[in-house]
Amino acid sequence: MNKTYRVLLSPESEEQLASLYRYIADAGSPQTALDYTEAILVTCESLTTFPERGVARDDVRPGLRTTHHRGRVMIAYTVIDADVHILGIFYGGQDYESLI
Repeated sequence: MNKTYRVLLSPESEEQLASLYRYIADAGSPQTALDYTEAILVTCESLTTFPERGVARDDVRPGLRTTHHRGRVMIAYTVIDADVHILGIFYGGQDYESLI
């Protein structure tokens, strides 16, 4: 039987997602922003079944892993016991290494 992990968003990652929503809503439409940010959350939630699939980035921070959403969004996280902690959601090439 496969282990199921719980995904937890940090306050910082929630604010980053909200900021991305506002940016897209202002530049495009609220519906587009909602669809895009919900899709990012689906990507985060997909880590419940296989969180180790991301790239290990111990060179940045011990235990840090990253994965992408549609090539434009970097999701930085750690796995501790049965929890996946989303540390940050970075859009469009933001320097996540200095922000983590």
